[in-house]
Amino acid sequence: MPLAPKTLGAALLPDKKELPLHTTLCRREAPAFQRAITGSGGDEVVVACTQEQRLFTELAGQTPGATSPIRFVNIRETGGWSRDARTAMPKIAALLAAASLPDPEPVPTVSYRSQGRLLVIGPLDQAEHAAALLADSLQVSIFSTGPGERGGAQARRFPVVAGRIESLAGWLGAFQLGWTQDNPIDLDLCTRCNACMAACPEQAIGFDYQIDAARCTSHGDCVKACGVAGAIDLQREPQVHSAEFDLVLDLGAEPQIDWHAPPQGYFHVAGGLAAQAQGLQTVLRLRELVGEFEKPKFFDYKQKLCAHSRNEQVGCNACVEVCSAHAIRSDKEHQRIVVNPNLCVGCGACTTVCPTGALAYSYPRAPEQGRKLRTLLSAYLQAGGREPVLLLHSEEGGRTLIEQLGRQAQLGKAQGVPAHVIPVSLFHSASTGIDLWLSAVAYGATQVAVLFTGEEAPQYRAATAKQMEIAQALLRGLGYAGTHFLAVDAATPAALDAALTELRGTRQQVPASAARHAVAAEKRSTLELALDHLVESAPALKDQTAPAAIALPAGAPLGAIEVDKDKCTLCLACVSACPASALQDNANAPQLRFIEKNCVQCGLCATTCPENAISLVPRFLPAPERAQPVLLNEAKPWSCIRCGKPFGTHKAIEAMLGKLAGHAMFQGEALERLKMCSDCRVIDIYTASNEVKIDQL
Repeated sequence: MPLAPKTLGAALLPDKKELPLHTTLCRREAPAFQRAITGSGGDEVVVACTQEQRLFTELAGQTPGATSPIRFVNIRETGGWSRDARTAMPKIAALLAAASLPDPEPVPTVSYRSQGRLLVIGPLDQAEHAAALLADSLQVSIFSTGPGERGGAQARRFPVVAGRIESLAGWLGAFQLGWTQDNPIDLDLCTRCNACMAACPEQAIGFDYQIDAARCTSHGDCVKACGVAGAIDLQREPQVHSAEFDLVLDLGAEPQIDWHAPPQGYFHVAGGLAAQAQGLQTVLRLRELVGEFEKPKFFDYKQKLCAHSRNEQVGCNACVEVCSAHAIRSDKEHQRIVVNPNLCVGCGACTTVCPTGALAYSYPRAPEQGRKLRTLLSAYLQAGGREPVLLLHSEEGGRTLIEQLGRQAQLGKAQGVPAHVIPVSLFHSASTGIDLWLSAVAYGATQVAVLFTGEEAPQYRAATAKQMEIAQALLRGLGYAGTHFLAVDAATPAALDAALTELRGTRQQVPASAARHAVAAEKRSTLELALDHLVESAPALKDQTAPAAIALPAGAPLGAIEVDKDKCTLCLACVSACPASALQDNANAPQLRFIEKNCVQCGLCATTCPENAISLVPRFLPAPERAQPVLLNEAKPWSCIRCGKPFGTHKAIEAMLGKLAGHAMFQGEALERLKMCSDCRVIDIYTASNEVKIDQL
């Protein structure tokens, strides 16, 4: 793994010509590390090795006067162990530059509190076996779903209930179980003496101590045999129960919570702990989940930006549909979505598909993520790198796969990560979207690849592909040749090696100069900044081959609307429904105006329109007119027949008169009052009422 101190020094420390180089820092040259952490005046020290992180941390703790915080970055498996190692200096410089950035700002946290109350659901024999393994550290209760192969033990060591599960919901420390007890045998009273089993001629009672209703003829011998215990009542009405638990271990063949991302504290191990390889791991994990825990609050929600619903009409529903953790629901009463932070697993897919930025990812926040991407690309290009590709991957599965590939490359069994491919670690692969991807291209990235290792929910993969299709359509319409966005599906080092090998030698067209904008906190602002730079350098605009408007796939967050003027009555219901102020009225005339730059294509205007006169047109208009209001429709005002004041449009009033002319309540003078303004209508009603009173007198 050759290193070039001059190249690194030029990229990281322009005032120095060469960086000091240590090749055996973790052993023979360890004093150099100690001098760095004591002589840097408290400045942060970056160690470009993650293998010996524990050693360096311990060494720092044993060094008197060490005041520097330490940060670690992996430059070996990500680039040094590769066929392209000799040309990997620009990438290594980029990784070191990004590692020198300050830590992201702390985010709010979500708390869990578990007292160790464990519910085990499953066949009684498997459930009691699991309970025996966990009873020394957890308070175990069992919900029996049958006897299993061996049935329950003779000695009843744990509380057992049975019946029909109606509901199971919640999360770590707050699970709610609802069930109906519909069996004649009350397991809380049953002593497991087996007298009922011996007395039953149909053998309808098994070793789960429940009666099989299909075989029972209600002769009552079991009731007599139960005697003093009184656990059997053939006339007992079904009873509804509920209970709270902190943890759930589900041993059933089919999970009670069938989600791709189940709640924290819920574990499904079909067939029992002894039958599954992960049984021991599950036992150890359950033992750890007693006490108080915290996790980051992964999202920020701004209701004023949300395009989910207005006036009891649903528009954008993208976040609700994509969430695999069932953490997002629609709250139509309050015209918003509600995100349960306890269920949220931090995938960020909701923020990726959100067209307005109402949901924003906060771990880290977009400005910090954007600064990291800009730093990586800037350092790479400054160090002489060419055609950089960003490989976005998850912190767990993705990082592990890349490190495995590096080890394979070091042994000569793989090509390794190419020199121009820069790995970027994310908490989850689905947590970035079109705003950051287009910004990366504006910063100089020729491609943005997102690595999927198979652990992601299928809807995350589909949502990412859809967003990439939109972003690619934008660049293609602006004349940038090549494929700039792609998803890499790889579950093994060999598959990843093959996919990355295909990236070697590919060329994509990017802006001639790198953008300088910072990623903003709001998604739409960042998207507009990236588009402005891409439009400014667009090849198709320079050679005048760009279309007047670039067509985009359905679901794009950019576009216009079309209004059928023959249907539109200018009721302006669409204006009040628009969450982005893209549709506007005119206080001085009956007009409908539109600002395309503001439109997020949520569809609320179309669903609100009573005349079905509005349709969405996903597109991008690369022209200044995009930010200017345009007139969609206007009409001649209707003047009050009493005072002459305009108060509506001819088409709207005529449509109303046509619909109400046959109604019994709108005949004669009542129908004429509909042609008056609100003030004259009241005056006319009051005058007519007084005339009637005078006639009566």
